[in-house]
Amino acid sequence: MDIPARVTVLQRVPLFNGLTPAELDVVAREAHERPLKKGEALFQQGEEAVHNYVMGWGRLRLDQTTPDGQNLVLRYMGPGDLVGTVAVLRGMPFPATPVAVEDCMLLAWSALRTADHLTRYPAIAVNAIKVIGGRIEEMQERLREAATQRVERRIASTLLRMARQSGRRVEGGVEIPFVVSRNDLAEMTATTLHTVSRTLAAWEQEGILSGKRAAHLVIAQPHRLVEIAEQA
Repeated sequence: MDIPARVTVLQRVPLFNGLTPAELDVVAREAHERPLKKGEALFQQGEEAVHNYVMGWGRLRLDQTTPDGQNLVLRYMGPGDLVGTVAVLRGMPFPATPVAVEDCMLLAWSALRTADHLTRYPAIAVNAIKVIGGRIEEMQERLREAATQRVERRIASTLLRMARQSGRRVEGGVEIPFVVSRNDLAEMTATTLHTVSRTLAAWEQEGILSGKRAAHLVIAQPHRLVEIAEQA
């Protein structure tokens, strides 16, 4: 990835909002590239957070293992997303394991370099507070959903969240442009594989989902999914 391509990636990342073109160029040059093959883990949950990453291209699934050994899928991450940043900023071990669901390329900076960026570029320090706040708000929302919503609402909310973060318009609706297994959805919504399979099958029959496009989910009727997510 050449320097202009790196700068293009950084321009999509809220952490670097407010930097001048010259400053973005410097930050891009200070990065090193980290390719990741499908199925490979970027790092392991519990490891010391020694690098901060930005997704250049590809897709990651963020897995977390609970104390009793249960696996949870926290979220999917794509181009422009920050990976491991909150752990680096807080000086804590990585809380989850990012696994490539397709070949990826990331830009990386050491924790020391990241700390230097916070000192050199006040805009990054301000943006970092917003990044941490946004992640906390998202997790609070997911906890609220798990505690208060019926399972159909949780599944609908999760699909809509992925569509907002990564969806793209295609003929027939909004495509989630990566493979999401029904087991992953079950882990993300704190329910069972059977319940997710039954719910998705019903929505496909109703025409809310149009089945799969190259193994990808397509939301054919987003307004109906919103209605389900907002049902009391």
